[in-house]
Amino acid sequence: NLYLPESLRIADQGFERPIRVRDLMNHTPGFEDRALGQLFERDPKRVRPLETWLRQERPRRVRAAGTLVGYSNFGAALAGEAVAEVTGTPFEVLAAQDITGPLAMTRTSFREPRPARRGLPAPLSAVLSGDLSQGYRWTSEGLRSRSFEYAGQAAPALAASSTAGDMARFMLMLLGNGTLDGAAIYGPATSAAFSTPQPAPVGVPAWRHGLREMPLPGGVFGLGHQGRTLTFSSSMVLAPAARLGVFVATNTSTGGPLADTLAGRIVGRFYAPPPGPPHPGDNRLVGDRRAFDGVYLTDRRAWGGLEAFVDRLAGEARVSVTPEGRLAVANDGETRRYAPDGPPSAGRFFDEDGVHRLVFQFRRGRAMRFFSPSGDLAFERIGPLRERRTLLILTVLTALASLAAVADVAARARRDFRESSSQHRAGLIQTTQAVLWILAIGLFAVWAMNAGDPAAVMYRWPGWPLIVASACALVAGLMAVFTPILLPLVWRGGRRVDSWTGARKARFTLTALLFLAYAALLFTWGGLEPWSA
Repeated sequence: NLYLPESLRIADQGFERPIRVRDLMNHTPGFEDRALGQLFERDPKRVRPLETWLRQERPRRVRAAGTLVGYSNFGAALAGEAVAEVTGTPFEVLAAQDITGPLAMTRTSFREPRPARRGLPAPLSAVLSGDLSQGYRWTSEGLRSRSFEYAGQAAPALAASSTAGDMARFMLMLLGNGTLDGAAIYGPATSAAFSTPQPAPVGVPAWRHGLREMPLPGGVFGLGHQGRTLTFSSSMVLAPAARLGVFVATNTSTGGPLADTLAGRIVGRFYAPPPGPPHPGDNRLVGDRRAFDGVYLTDRRAWGGLEAFVDRLAGEARVSVTPEGRLAVANDGETRRYAPDGPPSAGRFFDEDGVHRLVFQFRRGRAMRFFSPSGDLAFERIGPLRERRTLLILTVLTALASLAAVADVAARARRDFRESSSQHRAGLIQTTQAVLWILAIGLFAVWAMNAGDPAAVMYRWPGWPLIVASACALVAGLMAVFTPILLPLVWRGGRRVDSWTGARKARFTLTALLFLAYAALLFTWGGLEPWSA
């Protein structure tokens, strides 16, 4: 807060320890992670000044600063704004003046190709704009072009465009302890900081002032950073002992695996001894499977509203123990296997290539959290009520019960049906809920069918189907809260000849309780907040 303008200072929000610049650079500020609808823009008219974006898109603090890694673009952008505030120089100007200019990185810029606009940094020059890579995406009909991804509102975190040649000069400067061709970008103190490990869970790659430790084959120490937009993936990895730097950038979202693994493959081929046999499984892990088996949820997510609801659906990792004594971790459509490194109770596991490590933390002998091999985020164990599977089961049951309730109305309309006035009103209320639930579930299914393209989700967030689905669910949920009040009237009924049968009363009661349980679950997940989008 000492380095920020007053409008951007972070309130304590119940936490005693203030956020430091070091926390921002090491991705431990304790912020939730929000991105949808504002991290990237397709229309340059929607780009906002950095200070405005930071003020309007401020995430909530969800944990104490310095305690847990959770990659934060907001935190990196906030660090850039702090530097701009202290120096009195806009970030884009400062980066060119102090880094890219002295290093002769003439084809690197944090500016973007858009019309000039008052209140925003000057746009990218016409010469460099003409050389920007055209983004593409794969579709069922082949490659289709994508519009430019504007990120100037969060420029320090993700707006730079560069070339392999310029990045080579940047890596040479880093390998040269801050100096290249007589230009000194930083001095010995900063160089020493980059080589000093930061506090982190044992075995987990740590962040070193904006650069992340990257395990490489053969025990070679690596340091660098990876980046990803909706279209492009990139990676910069340094191996100081080998005097090696590797930079790679790919087009289309399918290029991510190449960007993530190329540096490791180069090191493994030319700089590391031949790999040994894969780490064997351990039968002790099979006997202790209950300590690890379960569902874990990423900490890099929104913590409230519709974005939290969607993040919960997509952010699960399922951990299980294989018969041969390895851990299988299923996440994001991919399953990776890890072998114990020592006794399983130590919570340390190597992947099949023996390079990347999974580390667990325990509470009373049960794994409660594990850290991803990248060191970017952690996954925390969740109970059954927070699992995606539970939501899916309740959604199916609610849909079936709703359809049955509507069908029952149609059936009663075709025959003489006895009921009291209280039962009639209760039935009408439950039928209205059923229609609302059917609409909510159907509209969410429509939204989900169009969510396969991340760009569509980002740029159209949240979209009318999701908002209307949430609004329908909210009204149905509010009605579900009050429906149990009607149960005594329903069961009392009227005279025997003017009352529901016992079976009909039981169906109404079970349906009311199911609707109430579904509403409660959606509420805890953030699905009943259409205004939050």
